[in-house]
Amino acid sequence: MKITITKIFYTLLLILTGLGAFAQSGKSSVSGKLVDDKGAAMDYATISLLNAADSAIVKGTLTTEAGTYLLDNIKPGNYIIKATNIGYAKAVSAVFNISADNARFIVPNLVMHQNTRALNTVTITSTQPLIERKIDRTVMNIENSVLAAGNTAFEILQKAPGVDVDKDDNISLNGKQGVTVMINDKLTYLSAAQLATLLRSTDGTTIKSIEIITNPSAKYDAAGNSGIINILLKKNKQSGTNGSATIGGGYSKNPRDNMSLNLNHKEGNLNLFGTFSRGDNPHYRNFSIDRVTTDNVDKQTYFTQTSQMTQTNHYNNYNIGADLDATSKNTMGFVISGYSNSEHDVNTNHTLIGATPAIVDSSLTTGSAINQTYRNFALNLNDRYKIDTLGQELSVDLDYSKFNNNSIAQYNTDYFLATGGTQHASQLLRNQTPSVIDIRSGKADYSKPLNKTMKLETGVKFSNVKTDNDLQAQKALTNGTYVNDTSRTNRFIYSEKIDAGYVNLNKEFKNGSVQLGLRAEYTQSNANLLGSTPVDRSYFNFFPSVFINRTLNKKNEIGFSYSRRIDRPNYDNLNPFIYYLDPYTYSQGNSFLKPQYTNNFELNYTYNKTVNVSLGYSKTTDVITELILTVGNKSFETHDNLQVQNSYNINVYSPYTITNWWTGNFNFNGFYLGFKSNGFMGGTVDNGQAAFVFRTTQTFLFGGFKGELSGDYHTALTYGIYHLYARKEIDAGISHSFANKKLNIKLAMDDIFNMRTNDLSSNDLNNNFIIRQKGDTRLLKLNFTYNFGNSKIKKREHHGGAEDEKGRVGGGN
Repeated sequence: MKITITKIFYTLLLILTGLGAFAQSGKSSVSGKLVDDKGAAMDYATISLLNAADSAIVKGTLTTEAGTYLLDNIKPGNYIIKATNIGYAKAVSAVFNISADNARFIVPNLVMHQNTRALNTVTITSTQPLIERKIDRTVMNIENSVLAAGNTAFEILQKAPGVDVDKDDNISLNGKQGVTVMINDKLTYLSAAQLATLLRSTDGTTIKSIEIITNPSAKYDAAGNSGIINILLKKNKQSGTNGSATIGGGYSKNPRDNMSLNLNHKEGNLNLFGTFSRGDNPHYRNFSIDRVTTDNVDKQTYFTQTSQMTQTNHYNNYNIGADLDATSKNTMGFVISGYSNSEHDVNTNHTLIGATPAIVDSSLTTGSAINQTYRNFALNLNDRYKIDTLGQELSVDLDYSKFNNNSIAQYNTDYFLATGGTQHASQLLRNQTPSVIDIRSGKADYSKPLNKTMKLETGVKFSNVKTDNDLQAQKALTNGTYVNDTSRTNRFIYSEKIDAGYVNLNKEFKNGSVQLGLRAEYTQSNANLLGSTPVDRSYFNFFPSVFINRTLNKKNEIGFSYSRRIDRPNYDNLNPFIYYLDPYTYSQGNSFLKPQYTNNFELNYTYNKTVNVSLGYSKTTDVITELILTVGNKSFETHDNLQVQNSYNINVYSPYTITNWWTGNFNFNGFYLGFKSNGFMGGTVDNGQAAFVFRTTQTFLFGGFKGELSGDYHTALTYGIYHLYARKEIDAGISHSFANKKLNIKLAMDDIFNMRTNDLSSNDLNNNFIIRQKGDTRLLKLNFTYNFGNSKIKKREHHGGAEDEKGRVGGGN
């Protein structure tokens, strides 16, 4: 199975878009082709660039499907190319020279012959393949691989099956963003840019393997459906100090800036680490609503609303910690992290009101100023004990996190007659909403190999969350003084306890594997709006998971997975307080929200470790859905539970190589989403639509530079009660590394043609509206990153068991 059609398609597409300017190859490069004794291309064989003097590995890569390979940024010297592949005798080139006069050397075709020599005595050494499909994950074994030499962790990650990194360093898995990145089984709290900086400063020789988990097992929290990339590092044995510093800026409607510092130091058995980042990210958005309301006597009222929204964000994030190897078997550590962020919003909203769209009976103007601050402090204590050398291990994490969020909002509404005169006195409102969230959690995980082919994993976790939201609402009197508004002032307290336990049993077979898992979670929650009846809930759930994997032959693998998942409401969505856009438009939380449950089924096929095709079906009950509801002449945004959502999808992802200097990937995700809910708000929801998302990224190497062009297109989509209009975007970027890859400069532009919008409409549940939104999506960015010190040391990145709970807290940047 070749992807010739795909290559031709993209060749024509990008020629038409005038990208021939990238058609020069990089300097100081070695390229060639590998074939078998019949002349057929040898794909995904290991290519090693060796120093001719001592046969030391300088750099390595894999051949493409066409059997070609490219090694760039080669220093002057004498070299040899060695090719190896399982079942074949190695092939070695003649010695060649790289110099200023011979900077781009093409190695004559290397021929590999099947290894048929019989040996009287055979010594078998167990080695791991580079790409290994396990029951619930795909593993890329880096340790002892030629890829480890001469490459950074960031460069190796981009070679992992199904992994894509765009020009902004956002990591996606099988075309889906929002991927959770872990290092040594512990979650990171880094932005995409910070994580990229960290990985660029990590030498490839420190990596043991990269695990790609598309459907998490019972070991992980039952909440959410995101995939996981887990980078496992070899134990750090080198002392020294390293770090990286990044500074950058951008411009759209307003200038933006960002900077970060990352430091690591190891001395003996102690490893210290810390990061700090800060930045300013202003945003601007034009927002309009055209809506029609109908009263009990079928009288219609037309509202035309236009808003200009400006937002200024400032963030300061930090993370410090230490690891101590107390003994050869026991490692303990701590991590302190947090942030101090602020946001300032200034909105101006104009509303025209009339019996027909052409006739204005009255109007109003609402100006609002909202100042918000977000503070977080988190502490993690951890201990890992290796019980024996057979793989038996126990790890413990204790977490505490506190969030202090505060908002002060002021609204000033002026009312006008059709003639432009004042209708009545202005309305002045003021809200103060301090909020405190406490999260405590602890977890313990135990694993034990039962024999050579069977492994047991089990563990427990508990969490305790309490949120306290206090709305202090005020209104202005005619003399300008503010008094308490008892009709709106209130306090909302929410508490939640979750106790969980899991067990996983994994069995390996000759050509496949099976994993069975079961997670149990008991949840108790209390939502209390003072003066109202508290909403108490307690529920016990089982979350089974099944993974079956089968290797058909060298190039073909199939797999099946099933899991049951839960998504609990975000804490902000439970808060029933009202936040105004104007007197006729507002948002409100819903303390009666229930959790949603999803049954996921997936059948996947992998060809040659690169082309991934999956067919999926999921059914979600009590699906938590954002809704805009109209009551009388007022519309408000909230969240509620619809009865069921059915999802069918096909996902195709594949990287490909057109030439040595031109590579790319594409992702096609076709799906059908159907929502049904009978008797909801006196009406019925029965909506569904087939849609697709297409994304592609093209990467070009030219003269030591790396250029990237990416685009995506979303067809129109029905989601819940909304009809979302089609969306499209094209981005581009260019980067270059200096000083032996220690300094990197990147220039990029988002949404080059300023096409990205977010428009929607609805005619369900007594709604009749259309919303148009356009933000400052065209953004020019420039970033400088410098790596310093000993790049081979690396902290044991560690975060604990409160990740699901923290993910439901809003406000942090």
